[in-house]
Amino acid sequence: MAALTGRLFRRLHTVIRQSFPVLAEVQRHSLSGVRVHWRKVVAVGFGTTLCAVPIGQRSEHSLSYESLMKRAASLVTDSTHTYLSQTTYALIEALTEYTKAVYTLISLQKRFTSMIDKINEKDQDAMWQIIVGARVEVTKRQQEYLKLESNWMTAVKLSEMAAEAAYQTGADQASITTRNHIHLVETQVQDVRQEAQKAATKLAESQTEEIRKYLKNEETETVQKGGQMKTSAADEEMNEAYLRED
Repeated sequence: MAALTGRLFRRLHTVIRQSFPVLAEVQRHSLSGVRVHWRKVVAVGFGTTLCAVPIGQRSEHSLSYESLMKRAASLVTDSTHTYLSQTTYALIEALTEYTKAVYTLISLQKRFTSMIDKINEKDQDAMWQIIVGARVEVTKRQQEYLKLESNWMTAVKLSEMAAEAAYQTGADQASITTRNHIHLVETQVQDVRQEAQKAATKLAESQTEEIRKYLKNEETETVQKGGQMKTSAADEEMNEAYLRED
């Protein structure tokens, strides 16, 4: 009975496929789609199982992440190294130009001080205008190096943070190299800064000497004028006495 039922079912299925070919094609595609979908489900499930179970593969991922972080930290230290080098170069140049401008002003002031009692007022005014221009140049150079100094200090802080980040991620060589570079540029800038400070001190001394010499010259002129006034008064008295005798 079961065999008969099976033969009837297969025959009925054949008749349906021959009578309705479109339906048969749809059925075939539907089954094929189901198989494809099932393969995807099995693959996803199998991949999830692999991710969840093997300890060795998770360890490899951890090592790769560590390597990537080290590489990123090294790139950061390289970038801060370049930024710090450029700002250091610019700051040293600005400090050098400021120092030159200060010494130029000192030279002009000393020359003016030594000649103040030997030249006329017209020459004094001309020389004074030159000194004023030199003072403007000093102020300009000072503002430039102060601005660059602010950028340089920012670069130093960024480099220090990059060195710390490299140390935390295990990039020891990048961290050591960055810290050595920071120490080097700080030493270079400190040397040039000391020269600029020495020049500023000498400028203050020169200005003090200029003021002292100027006041002394004014006092001398006042005394001379006072003496001339006394002489004129004495001459007038003598003339009046002479006229009275006449």
